[in-house]
Amino acid sequence: QVQLVESGGGLVQAGGSLRLSCGASGSTFSTYAMGWFRQPPGKEREFVARISRSGGSTSYADSVKGRFTISKDNAKNTVYLQMNSLQPEDTAVYYCAADRRVVLGTSPDYWGQGTQVTVSS
Repeated sequence: QVQLVESGGGLVQAGGSLRLSCGASGSTFSTYAMGWFRQPPGKEREFVARISRSGGSTSYADSVKGRFTISKDNAKNTVYLQMNSLQPEDTAVYYCAADRRVVLGTSPDYWGQGTQVTVSS
């Protein structure tokens, strides 16, 4: 079992930056692939970024590539999502996820409660 708690969401103007954090407790953090998903208003949840167990491999949705960076600190049991050049279309509830599989899939084993990110134009 692992519990995930996101923080760092908020309201930001277009072009601004935010850093989301996701703290994990309850199990061995380094054994989980981690990632971020988001759910825009009125839309389905979508993949944003994933990172491997060691933190050595990452991948991103095309819509955020070059603007968002995912990182993982196994010593602090925390995964981060640095979001730069935010646009109104990035407005969503952002969810942290953990997966026991080698690569985080579309249905991870554990989810956080979500944190709201709102980008104003």
